[in-house]
Amino acid sequence: MTVIIGYLLIVNFIAFGMMGYDKGRAKAKMRRVPEKNLFLVAAVGGALGAWLGMRTYRHKTKHASFVFGIPALFALNAICVWAVVRGLNAL
Repeated sequence: MTVIIGYLLIVNFIAFGMMGYDKGRAKAKMRRVPEKNLFLVAAVGGALGAWLGMRTYRHKTKHASFVFGIPALFALNAICVWAVVRGLNAL
C-alpha cells in the first residue's frame, strides 16, 4: 500500500509540475511540452495533479480535450486504484 501511495504522490507531483512548466514555456513563446506527454502522465496516475495544475496555472482550461479528458482520466485512475487496493486486500 505504501508503494502505491508513494507512486501516486510522485506521478501527481510530476503532472502538476509539467503543467506549470508548460505554462511558463507558453508565456515565454518557447517550445512546449507535447499534449500527448501531458495526457500520458495523467493516464498513468497523475490526473489529479494535472487537473490541479490546470486550475492553479490556468493552463489548458479552454481546450475541450483537457477540460473533459483530464477529469475522465481522474475517474479512471480512481477506479484503477480502487481495484488494485481491493485486490491487495483480498490476498
